[in-house]
Amino acid sequence: MKAIILSAGQGRRLLPLTERVPKCMLPVQGRPLIAWQLDALMRCGIGDITVVVGYGAETVEAGLAAYGHAQKIRALYNPLFATTDNLVSCWVARSEMQGEFLILNGDTMFEAGVLAGLLAAPEHPITLAVSRKGRYDEDDMKVVLDGDRLVRVGKKLPLDQVDAESIGMMTFRGEGPRLMRDAIDRAMRTPDALKQWYLSLIDGLAERGVVYTQEISPQGWTEVDSVADLERASTPGAAWLAASARPSVPA
Repeated sequence: MKAIILSAGQGRRLLPLTERVPKCMLPVQGRPLIAWQLDALMRCGIGDITVVVGYGAETVEAGLAAYGHAQKIRALYNPLFATTDNLVSCWVARSEMQGEFLILNGDTMFEAGVLAGLLAAPEHPITLAVSRKGRYDEDDMKVVLDGDRLVRVGKKLPLDQVDAESIGMMTFRGEGPRLMRDAIDRAMRTPDALKQWYLSLIDGLAERGVVYTQEISPQGWTEVDSVADLERASTPGAAWLAASARPSVPA
């Protein structure tokens, strides 16, 4: 299993903190956000990692070089990061979508157990990690389910139909990598491609019955999308992060 981290964006909702520093390099408990992601990936045995960069690319690349573990970690540059959404980042990384892989949003922080739960899920072409909570808002990437099968995913789904939210993490196995590559290639030929989220492709693939979900506890992960999110992740109360800070695979 390899991992693709989508970290090309600036994180404008975190301004002025991201005026000169890309979101994935903001400090959380004294370490860059992306370092926590790398730690958790390696604890789960994933050392083949591609990071799609854009805003502040040199800063991110320097951070990856200084990470300090002799793993296969590399950066791919998305030159259109400033004017496009993350479908283009997936297109930039499409050559990495061979064999089993994981896509991870660059602003999702999680303990290693969250990823371990997704990796241990029954094998399907595509498996999306989801989490439930009492109330969903307009910015949540909401999902509609039929058992553990994904029916819909998107931000604009009717609230009375929503079952859970995506946590920004999914696996591709079996025919899943080919299905995703083909969907990316088709989408990039359309006029709306530059303003399209990659999860819109997953929404389309769900209609074919090939996308399933794995429920994750609401504890042990957080999305860093605002200053308030960053403050919560940086408090001593977010002690679950410490469980992912020490790699369990050889460096």
